[in-house]
This record gives sequence, structure tokens and C-alpha cells, in this order.
Amino acid sequence: MAFDLSPYSETVRAILSLDGAGERLMPLVAGKCSSAEAAARIRTLRPADIFPAARSPEGALAALWVYFSAFDEGHRVAQDLTTVEGSYWHAILHRQEPDAWNSGYWFRRVGSHPIFPALNMAAAQFGYRADDSWDPFAFVEYCDTARLKPGSEQERIALQVQRAEWQLLFAWCAQPQRSSTP
Repeated sequence: MAFDLSPYSETVRAILSLDGAGERLMPLVAGKCSSAEAAARIRTLRPADIFPAARSPEGALAALWVYFSAFDEGHRVAQDLTTVEGSYWHAILHRQEPDAWNSGYWFRRVGSHPIFPALNMAAAQFGYRADDSWDPFAFVEYCDTARLKPGSEQERIALQVQRAEWQLLFAWCAQPQRSSTP
């Protein structure tokens, strides 16, 4: 199933469409930004303007930087975001650095995130053997091993799970929080 861009603004859809429209398999090791044009556009954006009703506008901005493998820019946003979502993006960035210890530090600050059940189900569909609940620390270790085996089934699975994680966390940050009252 393709990543649904319809909940997002035309600006966000246009930016994501510069490289895969939310379907990009981001590398397990951060490298060069995948789209100079996307980076130039993102630099002009204010989170509250493009994600006006979002649960975490700054978290959604960090997600855009992560999506395009812009480590430094994503790190700046995540580091200044003192929320669970900021810690989560920070953990992903350090997993891609790769710095497993630092990633683990940030995942400890995340605790249990509401996207974990959906991520655990998605990971299982890709062939990632998970327990009854999502374990971000085990996935950090899995990625550490997978990056040493380019072209392997383990790398393919890690890339797909990482993309699902990005999609779920981006949606969590960028979409409006649903009211619990009728």
C-alpha cells in the first residue's frame, strides 16, 4: 500500500514528491542529503505554517529532514524539541549515524510510544521477527548488523521497517491530534 499524502498540505506533498513521495527507503547510515531542492524548500518553512493543526509541527519538520537524510538539519530540530517525538527523531538520527549507544539513550527517553503496536505489526509483515511488543533497542541492534551485510535479506527488512517507522511517526507528528471527546 502506498503512503497516503492526502492528509498533508500541497507544500508537504510537493516536497516529499521530490524523492519517493514518502516511500523512499532511507539508508541505514546517514549520508548526503538525497535532494538539494528539498533541502532548499524545507529551509524556508516554518513548522506551524505547513503543519498548522499538527500534534507536533516541529516533530514533522524533523521528519522531513530525516526522510531526505539531512542528518545535521534533522539533528538540530530534534535536539531542540524536548518532547517524546523529539527524542524519537533524535534516536532515529543516531541509529542512522550510526551510534547505537546514543540511539539507545534517546529511545530510553521515548519509553513506549503510541506508534509501537502498529510498527510491530508492520515489521512482522516485512519478516522482522518481533516479540509481542515493539523493542526499539533490538531494532537498533538489527540495523547495526544489517548495515554490515549490504544487499542481504536482513538489510532489505531493516530498510522496509525503517520506512514504516518513518511513515508512522511522521503521520503521528504531522496529523492533527484527535479529540477524545464526542
